[in-house]
Amino acid sequence: MKIFVTGCAGFIGSNIVEELLKNNYEVVGIDNFITGRKENIEGLEFEFIQGDIRDKILLRKILKDVDYVLHQAALPSVTRSIEDPLSANQHNINATLTLLKSCVEENVEKVVIASSSSVYGDSKELPKHESMGYNPKSPYAVTKVAVELYAKVFYEVYDLKTICLRYFNVYGPKQDPKSEYAAVIPKFIYLALKNKPLPIYGDGKQTRDFTFIKDAVRANLLAMQSKATGNYNIAFGKRTSILELAEKIISLTSSNSKIVFEKPRKGDIRH
Repeated sequence: MKIFVTGCAGFIGSNIVEELLKNNYEVVGIDNFITGRKENIEGLEFEFIQGDIRDKILLRKILKDVDYVLHQAALPSVTRSIEDPLSANQHNINATLTLLKSCVEENVEKVVIASSSSVYGDSKELPKHESMGYNPKSPYAVTKVAVELYAKVFYEVYDLKTICLRYFNVYGPKQDPKSEYAAVIPKFIYLALKNKPLPIYGDGKQTRDFTFIKDAVRANLLAMQSKATGNYNIAFGKRTSILELAEKIISLTSSNSKIVFEKPRKGDIRH
């Protein structure tokens, strides 16, 4: 069985590749290294292609004998999407549409798509569940809504099995702590180890559900193997405030870091 992983050098994608190889799947992966890192896939023996999934000719060649696609490629970050919504649209919506169309043409069995809890927006209803409506608050969230809707249409119109996984703040090994758009856990750990201030945007009472990478990887494999289609939350099931997180990391690292409160960022949700 051959599996195609997009964004294979990214944080989640590279962890998926590693798990697939452990389970003796044949793997082909693609990454353009806009956010992916070569060190994430060093030592992993699989067919790697440096390229862009917006290249339809390249995609058709790759997909000739592929059974399943695990689509992790995207331009992440709410903040980045606010700064450059056109790039978010190109890399998240246009690229996914090109991939879905190519999968139909090459008779791929099923596509598992990385979505996001950001599609819910700042809903007061907690916990967030799949039957809730869309309420995107950033260009990034809008791209994930569009991707989910395209996935639904491609299943209903073209009979391409699709399933979207709404990740809730995934963290773990291979996550880049130094990026300008780094996720909060690796960023806080990196700063705490250097005894540098930990910035919190707002009052710190905003909460997040943090999901360990191994759970997200397992969800991808289960989604691929199952007959399920539609949208599913991938979460831990417990809320933690950003202030609690900062205090915990300072304590665990025995850091001298101070917490610094900054102005709230546009596009950030409360819970």
